[in-house]
Amino acid sequence: MRFLLCTNIIIPLEDSSHILERSMANFVRLAHAHNHQLVYHPASEDDFLRDTNTSRRMQNLDRIKQYSRLDHRLPCPWNSADTRPNDAADNEILYALYCDAVHALVTEDREIHDKAKVRGLVDRVYTIQTVEDWLRRLHDTTQVLLPNIEPKPLYSLTPYLETEFFDSLRRDYSAFDSWFRDKARTGRSAWVSWESPGNLGAICIYTEQENETITEDGLVLHGSALKLCTFKVGTSVRGRKIGELFLKAAFRYATVNRLENIFIHGDIGENSLLFQMLEDFGFVHVGHDPGSEGRDAVYLKKHPVSPPVTALAPFDYLKQFFPHYLSGQSISKFIIPILPRYHRILFPDYNSPIDRQLDLFKQATSTGNAIKLAYLCHAQTKRMNPGDLVYFYRSHDERAITSVVLPYSLYNHSGCLMIPT
Repeated sequence: MRFLLCTNIIIPLEDSSHILERSMANFVRLAHAHNHQLVYHPASEDDFLRDTNTSRRMQNLDRIKQYSRLDHRLPCPWNSADTRPNDAADNEILYALYCDAVHALVTEDREIHDKAKVRGLVDRVYTIQTVEDWLRRLHDTTQVLLPNIEPKPLYSLTPYLETEFFDSLRRDYSAFDSWFRDKARTGRSAWVSWESPGNLGAICIYTEQENETITEDGLVLHGSALKLCTFKVGTSVRGRKIGELFLKAAFRYATVNRLENIFIHGDIGENSLLFQMLEDFGFVHVGHDPGSEGRDAVYLKKHPVSPPVTALAPFDYLKQFFPHYLSGQSISKFIIPILPRYHRILFPDYNSPIDRQLDLFKQATSTGNAIKLAYLCHAQTKRMNPGDLVYFYRSHDERAITSVVLPYSLYNHSGCLMIPT
């Protein structure tokens, strides 16, 4: 998008004697980071030329050149011979917006906002706070924090690149080191699990992509999608459900950032266990990666923001559209009491103020890494079916329902395999 900066926005941006407000600094950061263009109108030069302070006038005229200048100055029909110079400049700036020279105007000038209402342009004129909030909601991502994994910028893992952990990736892809360093420079991120302090146990490198073509036959994911680029669980940490933990992080990341597709590609022969796990959680084979010459299969998980309306059975719906699930009157609900010590094991990422005092992040066990959880209890019912809802009531301390899970399959009347939401 192109944003037209009013004179009263440019002055504090370029005058070091002004304290730069946080929202203004964040607006400029987001605009530059996401390739939005900041431009100024030639009328702003006229405003600066009227400044009687010679030093400040020359400084502003010199520094404004770092922004793009509107190429053509349209004569403004809203001005007359009697219009004051300052008002004439404001009218020219607003008229450029009216003529669609830019997408939006950013100004703190209340008179310009009032004129925009009269001209029917109010929805395209922003204050710094509103445009910063809009860009932040559009672009800023929300990280997820789960026990046993750590979000890291990829460049922070470059010192580990020569370790044995990455040898298998180098064998499968000879240019892996170059690819890793190239993506680190772009600001890419990863989730990691440590075998021990300083020793990598598992890694999932991920990124957001826009309107990506993901298969050889031209399947396009419109909008933003989450790509899991590199997914490796080392042999030393297998059995700790780290793979499911990475998927839990991916699902939550996609949910909080409103991403409607998650995809991954790789050699099925070399990664058969990974792709079997992906199929368990609703990933579907949709084709082959365009750059792999038919070698790498592409698996896609639809992750809609709004719950889809379909005629699927409850569990089929859960598998295909997780984290959405059915909860209508036809779905049975059950409440199971659970002691706090078992609740901490099953749900280590539950945000309990009591558990935070115990510093559970450092004490987290591998049991809670899984998405599928086995729980045995003394319930006497045999009526529970896949797709029903189970609510856990944490007794003794919180005395509240804290978690909802959905039975995946039944072992017997006293236990079930569950998927927490």
